[in-house]
Amino acid sequence: MPVDHSGPDTVTVVPAPHAARRPVTVTHHGHTRTDDYEWLRAKEDPEVRAYLEAENEHTQERTAHLADLRQQIFDEIKSRTLETDLSVPTRVRGYWYYGRSFEGKQYGASCRVAVTDPDSPDSWVPPRPAEAARPDEPALPGEEVLLDLDVLAGEHEFFSLGGSSVSPDDRLLAYATDVVGDERYTVRVKDLTTGDLLPDELTGVLGGVTWGGTPDHFYYSTIDETWRPDKVWRHRLGTDQADDELVHHEPDGRYWLGAGRTRSRRYILLAASSKNTSEYHVLDAHDPTAKPFCFAPREEGIEYSLDHAVLAGEDRFLVLHNGNGPEFELATAPPRSTPRAAWVPLLAHSDEVRLEDVEAFATHLVVSQRSGGLPRVRILELGPDGVSDDWIVEFPGDLATSGVGGNPSFEQPTVRVGMTSMIQPSSVYDLDLRTRTKTLLKQAPVLGGYDPTAYEEHRMWATAPDGVRVPISLVVRSDARGADGTDPVPLLLYGYGAYEASMDPYFSAARLSLLDRGAAFAIAHVRGGGELGRHWYDDGKLTRKPHTFSDFIACAQHLAASGWTTPGQIIAEGASAGGLLMGAVANQAPEAFGGIVAGVPFVDTLTSMLDATLPLTVTEYDEWGNPEADPAAYELIASYAPYENVADLPYPPILAETSLNDTRVLYVEPAKWVARLRATAPAADVLLRTEMAAGHGGVSGRYRAWHDRAFTLAWILDRMGLAERGISGSVGTPSTDAG
Repeated sequence: MPVDHSGPDTVTVVPAPHAARRPVTVTHHGHTRTDDYEWLRAKEDPEVRAYLEAENEHTQERTAHLADLRQQIFDEIKSRTLETDLSVPTRVRGYWYYGRSFEGKQYGASCRVAVTDPDSPDSWVPPRPAEAARPDEPALPGEEVLLDLDVLAGEHEFFSLGGSSVSPDDRLLAYATDVVGDERYTVRVKDLTTGDLLPDELTGVLGGVTWGGTPDHFYYSTIDETWRPDKVWRHRLGTDQADDELVHHEPDGRYWLGAGRTRSRRYILLAASSKNTSEYHVLDAHDPTAKPFCFAPREEGIEYSLDHAVLAGEDRFLVLHNGNGPEFELATAPPRSTPRAAWVPLLAHSDEVRLEDVEAFATHLVVSQRSGGLPRVRILELGPDGVSDDWIVEFPGDLATSGVGGNPSFEQPTVRVGMTSMIQPSSVYDLDLRTRTKTLLKQAPVLGGYDPTAYEEHRMWATAPDGVRVPISLVVRSDARGADGTDPVPLLLYGYGAYEASMDPYFSAARLSLLDRGAAFAIAHVRGGGELGRHWYDDGKLTRKPHTFSDFIACAQHLAASGWTTPGQIIAEGASAGGLLMGAVANQAPEAFGGIVAGVPFVDTLTSMLDATLPLTVTEYDEWGNPEADPAAYELIASYAPYENVADLPYPPILAETSLNDTRVLYVEPAKWVARLRATAPAADVLLRTEMAAGHGGVSGRYRAWHDRAFTLAWILDRMGLAERGISGSVGTPSTDAG
């Protein structure tokens, strides 16, 4: 029975909620499974709601002793943040666009000002807004407030802006909002000259909209009953949504369909993509009656993307594809239906460099690529005969993460790039292609005297059971390991490992609340991610998915064996597919961890992948396998699915966090998991926390998000034995009596 730590002189037993067992038996491929807790899926059932609320109350009772620490961490995060702030302006046609945040407000505002001298050579240098401007003052002369997000949010517990887009004549703004958390958006259109809303209102939209080449129509996607975007529509302003024209429908349940516009504003691209196959249809952006043509029909296993460029005076499509190797190559093709055999290589495939994206501009191409485990930005300068030069944008530091920022204008002579590391706050630069000089426009402010030299970051390598070397990125205070720098310290180990998503080194102001109390933070770059290229992803999916779990365990063991920490001091954390990772390693190596945080965890993997009516299941077959049709896939998923493999093991303390309105990973997965853990391993210390008005990304609003993270960090520090420790000095954080 868990023990409440509510006071130093008393020990009070706090009974956990009990989920009734209501067995449901199912059989697949000769295997019979009994599920006692499937009844928790009935989201609207008052009994289910009551159970989730009881779990929340239990979690609050069990963590009541951390209330002061939670408040202190929240205050630390808040005190490090410049609350009234603004982003670096980005130019689109004749306006500079930027966002503002205000002290005391959750969401902020989006704004713009006119470019004062559009034809000047310096017209691409962003203006320097008045950072000290009060909320009731313009940050720049002539400022227009396009959207006040706090006004839009109103009294809603949850609010998300799905996307906003200005019409080609700069007069109208289409924006999408979600006030539930289920990522089903409502689109409205605002007249920026009058401030009035047009009568147009579209519901059930995924994300935002894409304007055509004229301001009288735009394109948007809707979802099917499994939450898959399967249709793209053309909406004419002033008409009812019921009269919108269906432009393209994707019937294959493995494919997501979306619309976008090339930076050149010449074409609308309709992208149908599964996990391993792509197909693009193309429309003339300036023809509101255009019918799409297929650029190249899908071939199983062939992925490609398109952009439009002008090379040596000719219109060309840029085609980034894996037809000649897994790490992709860049080719060109005429802007019409073109078979793969006719694509002309521009950057040939290399086993050492993963090409991830390409963006076209009037005078240059920008390639996002990856080598040595880190992302890099590559510039291809264009001349009269094509590519005239080819170079990499360099940043100092072994763990520097660089990437392309917002660059919406085809004609711009600069490239907006960003850089961060585990000790370097996010920094925004403009790269002038004429001189190849980088100008620092803004570094995310960290108040309270943050000194990056007081911290150190490291890259190290663990060895997986099959001999593969797995990278780890680590950050720690320079004084945390004692006078000789060898003392083990508590450590938070983060992992994900799916969908080729790369968890690159990054800075976090909230993380300082851990580091300044003497803990270290590390990222295990396990297989299933994309850190080391496409092969790294392929080696951690489908039949090779178990590599993700053994890699993470190997990283934890390496950190302990090399003296950085001890097994009891390692807290593991992951979310979504990373939550599956947490559940799997809890079953496979519970002794390796002192605690586990599983956020929106995909822990009932087998049940979800057996139900094709659930959101995402069919589109996920190429990631996990199809256990309904394939007995081998069934047995593999059943061998690692966390819910299926719960046993009476010495689990470390576990905190599971979820959201009631999550569409991507349903709340029922962690709810069932926690119920089975309690019933099967009665000694397990397991907590479930459900946000009752949020979605996959958790709560909305920055202050609510800070409180949410403070809750998790306080639990982690408690597991580390650091809950009573004050923060070190004044480096990076306020004094120890903050908050």
